[in-house]
Parts: sequence; C-alpha cells; structure tokens
Amino acid sequence: KLQLSCILLNLRIIFKGEIMRKIFTLLVISAVALFAKPIVTASILPTKYFIEQIAGDTLDVNVMVGKGADPHTYEPKPKQMKELEKSKLYFAVGIEFEDAWLDRFSKTYKNLKIVKTQEGIQKIAMSEEHEHEHDGDKHHEHEHHDHDGHHHHHDGLDPHIWLDPVLVKTQAENIANALIAEFPANAELYKANLAKFETKLDELNKFISDKLQNVKSRVFIVYHPSWGYFAKRYNLEQIAIEVEGKEPKPTDIAELIDEAKEHGVKVIFVAPQFPKKAAKLIAEQAGATVEELDQLPLNWLDEMKKTAEILARSL
Repeated sequence: KLQLSCILLNLRIIFKGEIMRKIFTLLVISAVALFAKPIVTASILPTKYFIEQIAGDTLDVNVMVGKGADPHTYEPKPKQMKELEKSKLYFAVGIEFEDAWLDRFSKTYKNLKIVKTQEGIQKIAMSEEHEHEHDGDKHHEHEHHDHDGHHHHHDGLDPHIWLDPVLVKTQAENIANALIAEFPANAELYKANLAKFETKLDELNKFISDKLQNVKSRVFIVYHPSWGYFAKRYNLEQIAIEVEGKEPKPTDIAELIDEAKEHGVKVIFVAPQFPKKAAKLIAEQAGATVEELDQLPLNWLDEMKKTAEILARSL
C-alpha cells in the first residue's frame, strides 16, 4: 500500500508539473504574440530600406527579392510566403516580378493590402532612342537610356525609379501615407521620420549633383540598363550592353567597343545580379576596367553616394 501511495503521489506531481509547463508555454506564446511587431512586405531591398527609415523599429519588414537575386525572374520561397501571410501591407514598386505575383498574393491573402509606391511618378520609356553617327552616313542606334527587351517591363516603361533620389521622395510619401492609415497610433512618429528622410534625400540629390557637375564625359556603359532615371536626373547618357535583354552578339560587342573608345570610357559597370563576361571583354578591348554598381542595395543611401563617387572618378 505504501508503495502504491508513493507511485500515485509521484504521478500527481508529474501531472501537475506537466500542466504548469503547458500553462507557462501558452503564456509565453501569448506574450510573444501580444508584443510582436506587425509585419509588412516589400518586393525589393531598397523599398525595405525606405520603409525602415519611416517606420523605425515599429515594424518587421519581409523582403521578397533578396541580395543577389534577379527581380526579372525571381520566384518567392516558401519561407517568404509564410511571412507574407502574416503581413498587413505589401509595398510594390512596379517590377516584372510583381506582374506575375501580385494578383496571386491578393487572391491568396485576402487581408493583404497592396501599396503601389510608384503611384504619382511619371515613368520614362525604356525604348527612347538616339543615334550615334559612325563612318559617315552609317548610324548605330542606342536607346537614350536603355535597350528594350524581355528583361524590361511589359508596358515598355522603366521600373527603376528607386535610383533617383527625387523620385524616392514620392515613394517615401506613399509609404508613409500607407503606414499611417494602417497604424494610426504611430502617425506622429511616421510623419517626423518622413520629414527626416526627405531631408536626407535632398542632401543626397545635392551630393550627387555636385559630384557629377563637372565631369569630362557624360556617357557611361552598363551591362543592364537600370540607371535611366539616374542618367536623366543628372544629365548623363547610359549605354547598355544587354541587347533585348540577352547577352550581346559579337557584332554588338564590336560596336560597343567602338563606343567605349569614342567616348573615352574608362570603366564598364556591372551589377551583382547579371553576368560579367561581355563587360570584361569590352573593357579589355577598350582599355577600360570593370566595376560593380549595386542597383538593388539594402544600404541604399551609402550605395548611392558610392555610385556618385565612382562615376565622378570614371567620367
């Protein structure tokens, strides 16, 4: 009997312990849920940066197209979709990835609100062209800022608005308005942070303008035509290596080598997301070097300053 009583007592203690552990676990989960930050999602890393400048530490920001990924061909990973399911807002920018996925996101996650940060921005065409004269009456056409192709937006408009600090001010206002509407308790903080960020953008715009004001050449060569808005803002001319979104043919490379020599191009620019073989070949033949410019940086402000400094040294 004594042995049975001891067994029953031990079982009762174990049972109570299990209950207490379960109660404690539930309390911890509840507390985490209560104090967890809301989640929002952005398509690309620069948009994540813009959101964080305005939201501060009030939100967690999930991003779809991560470091080194190509937004033209990207497909979301399961982990990202789980984070998206928890998101209150989705901040779009108008890239190709969104053409394929935004409708699916809206249909799958009924409570997800899509915010188009590009709203109110007048986009430039990818196919604006000018002509360079070669060998008398022969002409070789380059786009004013870009080459058209399957990598480009289906509506023929350039989506790379985040590479112009002045246009980013419009994006920032759209982001702030959406955050204030969704999280009104933080409205004053968001307004104050927006004002600070707009000041930083004005300072960046002046910094880039000053750096590029007196460059000898206004022509630069890049692999992928991401810098159209930047070129337009600062009175530069972008020549892209890509031909219709594909690797250039030998005849294209030969013409680009001539262009590089004609304009005294010292540096051919590439991006982490795209191949470098053609750029290296053109640089080698033209007596130039190859340098990387990140068109999709998370540390956006510093990277934009770095871009201006590299261009100022190179042009």
